[in-house]
Formats: sequence, C-alpha cells, structure tokens
Amino acid sequence: MSPESIESFLAVALGLAVAGMISTGYQVLTDRPASFHLLGGGAGAATFAAVPFLAFAAPFIIMRNTIRGQRIERRRIEYVMLGTVAACFWSMMSGTVVVMLLEAFERLLA
Repeated sequence: MSPESIESFLAVALGLAVAGMISTGYQVLTDRPASFHLLGGGAGAATFAAVPFLAFAAPFIIMRNTIRGQRIERRRIEYVMLGTVAACFWSMMSGTVVVMLLEAFERLLA
C-alpha cells in the first residue's frame, strides 16, 4: 500500500472520529441530535456559528441519516452506498484540515 493511500485512509478515519466526537458533544450539551436544521434559522449569528460546526460534523450526520433511512424507510442499497461515499469523501476533506491544523499547532509550539 502506498504512503498516500495510508495517509488518505487515516484522514478519513480522523475525520469520522472528529465528526462523531463533535456531534456527540453537541448532543450531550443540548439534549438533541445535531442536524442540518441548524442552518434554517435565517441570517442570525447562531446560523453563522453553525457553519463551521456543521463543516466538521457533517460526515457523522450524513451517516446517521443514511443508516436511519435504510432501517426505517427501507431505502435501496444504492442510496446507502451513495450516502456512505459522500460522508467518507467529506470526512477525508475535514480530516485533512484537522491534520493541517495539528501540524500548524505543532510548529507553533516548537
């Protein structure tokens, strides 16, 4: 396996882990699950504050909604696969950002 493949796999794993951690923390603090409905509040400050949160929590929300849709609504497997691919791609991008932030923080401390 090439180093680039391993790096991409780790970025996906880190992105999913961060998304799960952020979403679970939100649910613990607010007693309701994180969702994309946070963007429906109009042009207020809370809506703008939700954008960075959702940028990192989105893979978890997409996977949760995909699994629930398959179990409850009996969605076809093609839609489940499409949702999984979208969540993993988004997770890889957000995981890459997390890695870059950690590297910048490491340089700042050194």
